[in-house]
Parts: sequence; structure tokens; C-alpha cells
Amino acid sequence: MLLRSVRTPFLKQCSRASSSTTTTTTSGKALASRQPSTEARLFSTTNDGRTFSSLPHHLSRKNNGMVSVLVKSTKVPRPIARIPSPKKPPKMKNQLKEKKASTTTTTAYETTKPRVDALHHKEEHVPSHFSYAGNAALPITSELKIVLPEDDAPSGIWPVFRMMDESGNFRQIDAARHVNSTKIIPTKNDLSELQNALMLQYPHFADQFLSCDLLKRSKNDYPDTRSDNTLLRAHRQMIRLRKMDTILHNAQRQGRISFYMTQHGEEAIHMGSASALKPHDFVFAQYREAGVLMWRGFSLDQFCNQCFSNDLDLGKGRQMPVHYGSRALNYQTVSSPLGTQITQAVGAAYKFKLDAADDPGKEAAISIVYFGEGAASTVDFHSACNFAATLKTPMIFFCRNNGYAISTPVEDQYAGDGIVSRAPGYGMAGIRVDGNDLFAVHAAVAKARKLALESSAPVMIEAMTYRQGHHSTSDDSSRYRDTDEVQTATDVSDPLVRLSRFLKHF
Repeated sequence: MLLRSVRTPFLKQCSRASSSTTTTTTSGKALASRQPSTEARLFSTTNDGRTFSSLPHHLSRKNNGMVSVLVKSTKVPRPIARIPSPKKPPKMKNQLKEKKASTTTTTAYETTKPRVDALHHKEEHVPSHFSYAGNAALPITSELKIVLPEDDAPSGIWPVFRMMDESGNFRQIDAARHVNSTKIIPTKNDLSELQNALMLQYPHFADQFLSCDLLKRSKNDYPDTRSDNTLLRAHRQMIRLRKMDTILHNAQRQGRISFYMTQHGEEAIHMGSASALKPHDFVFAQYREAGVLMWRGFSLDQFCNQCFSNDLDLGKGRQMPVHYGSRALNYQTVSSPLGTQITQAVGAAYKFKLDAADDPGKEAAISIVYFGEGAASTVDFHSACNFAATLKTPMIFFCRNNGYAISTPVEDQYAGDGIVSRAPGYGMAGIRVDGNDLFAVHAAVAKARKLALESSAPVMIEAMTYRQGHHSTSDDSSRYRDTDEVQTATDVSDPLVRLSRFLKHF
């Protein structure tokens, strides 16, 4: 019952989507203070004098035995640099000098010209490559094309499908990139007008916008936002997930829970894919997909009950923290052994296929399995892909390629072109997508789901992203990757700030 008594303060903090920062002391009290800057130092100290850093880890630096951390605000996003050329990384020192010289508190996107001017400007920088871990540069495409088993595989490196650049602007096709067009500003909070405006402004994405559930209102108000606006709900859920991560990570540092894993930098994968699925589709998660469960209706109370292992936990405290599960929401309970969920997802998809054959009138469903690029090195991954392809099971293999499998970088994980390049070898369809682009992830999953049902066959999706936080609270990633690399990736490709910039235009 002691655990129940400490649950309420954390829920109150989770429900706040404010930009205030929190300093935690040994007594467990939280002192909130508003800062004029979007950065603040956080640290937590144990009773024996040891000091641990709080979120996010990658900005930490040692100072006289104390670990201090710079934490970004979610209310006012930090300025973001454009995607750098592999040969010329962004100069962070110049950006810091410019920030100090500024006398206002406006952010970068508030001081730029309106979007219509940027589209007409002939010198606008439109990135042609996706910056990835290890200074890798992957080609970008604006064509949503799932490579089928009978198609020729892309020569060279598989391109990354992207709809929205880091600036918050949707991409123009090469032939019309700098062609002047009439700018249509939709009525505020009107998704139908926004959808029509985007279809006119970017006709090459018309099919994606027309079928995008993010641009459609819900039949009923969402209980967690009390609104029927799906796009704004996705934005709010991304903020809520990041806030929840921060608070529960700090709770672990205080010794209140035993373990935690954050989702920093991968929120667009969660909300983009979850919004493209149907409620009766079955989800098999690895351990970094809490946003998918949040989108389906898992409450903050339920997240905290599971992490604190109290008497209200659905699993009655029999699982480690972050090992969520919900039968009502068709979300299989997370298991610790790596890759075991992949073969389980194949079995579930095969059952859905048999049910569809026995009852053609029943609403069709698929299974989707999430895993990291590290889990793709397990025997379970190979077995699952082989069974799924030969049995023709309607499912999606969703790989979150975030650059690191705990401490193992991708260059030590595989010598080939990522994970999706393996799909043709199994006789499986596949596509690579920008995992930091909410709209691109949604479009890819929606099309993959449709293809999986129509062809009764598996589809593999590889979402390229970057893990901004530690692997878990048991990990210190500063020992195997440079903090400048993490800072650059955070400044360039943060999915939450990218979506915020887009919403700022309208």
C-alpha cells in the first residue's frame, strides 16, 4: 500500500504539459521553477552521496564529481539546425553564440519567413540525404513505393521515404521543387480544410493525404484530449509520452522503481504507426513502444501502476517495469528475451488468415511486430521471416533502426544495407521510411497494412531514427558514443520539434 500512496504525485506531473523544469533531491521532493531559458541543470543524489544524471543523458558532463544535465523544454522547442552535409557537420559553437546574442525569447521557426515565401525562394535547402548514426548518409525519396518480391530490388542503398523535412515543410518533387503555387491557409483547427490545402499544395502526396487518418476527425471525442482532432492528439500524445518518460526515469533514479526505458527521439514511430492500425489489429512490442499502447488508450495511471508494480497493476507486479500488456487493447505483454515476440506475431497472423478463410464476412485483421535492428540478428527473426513468407501471413515486420543495440553500433551489427534489404531474400515486400516523420510513418504503415491484407503476405518496414537517450537506466551510452553525435542528431532530427514546426505554419 505504500506504493499506492506515492503514485498520485507522479500522475499529476505526467498530466502537466508545461515547460517548467524539476530538480530532485534526496528527500524526493520536487521543486518546480520557471526558467527564462529552455535549459536547466538537473541532478539527483542518493543517501550514500553518489550522484546520478537525470534525463536526457546525452547532454551530461562531469563537473567536480557531480553530473549535470541540460534538459530541453517541450513547451518552447529549441532551434533546430538543418541536416548537415556528411563532410561539414553543423557548428554548434556558432549557434550558441547566436543564442546568447539574442535579446528575445522567440524560437528559430518564429523568426523565419512564412512558409509560402520559403517555398518560393530559389535557394531553399531541400535535403537529399538522411543523416544517420555513424555519419552515414542515406538517399531520400518522396515516392511511396513498397518493393514487392517480384520487383527488382533497389540498386545500391535503399532510399528513405520522407514526406516532411526537418523544417516542417512537406517536400516538393524535383521537377516542381521551386515552382510558385498559390498558398491556401486553412481555417484554424479544421482538419478537412487542412487536408484539401495540402492536397492542392503537394499533389504528389495527394493519395497519402486523402487516406491519412491523422487528417480526419474522430467520430467521437478522444477521452484523453476531449477533442476529435486526430492530428493535434498525435502531437499531444508525443509530448505526454516524453513527459512521462522524464518523470518515470527520475523516479528510477530516486529508487522508487527498479528499471525504466525511455522513448526519446522515437515518438513519431509510435504515433504514426499506431494511428494507421485498426483497434482489432494485434500488437507484439519489444520494449520501446509505449506510445503505441498510449495511443490505444492505456492511461497514465496504468503506466504508473505497472512500473511501480502495485496492486492495481494488470499483471499484479509479476513483470519488470515497462513490460506492459493489455488484452482489452490487443497489446501482447512484453517479454524480456529478445526477439521472442517476432515468432509469436507470425503465429497470430496465421490464425487471422485461417479465421478469414472460415468466415469471409469477419473484419480482417493483421499482426504487427516491433523490434530493433539488434533483434534482427537473433535466430527468432530468421525463423519468423521464413515462416511468414512461406505461410503467407498477413502481418507487418516493423524494425526500429535507431543506430545502437544497447552499446553495439550498426557498423558492428551488420555489413549489409540495414534490415529491409533482407526482405527480397525471404520473398517479402519491404520499404524504408524516415522514422522521425510522423506523416511518412503513417503512410507507410497504412499502405503496408492494406497490402498485407490484399495479398495475405508479410511486409517489412525499416524506420530509420536515432535513440536520444540511454538504452535503459542500466546503461551509460556516453561510454560508447560521443555526446556531440547525440547532440547533433537531437538538434537536427527531433520528431516532436519537426511536427511542432509544421503545426506552427497553420
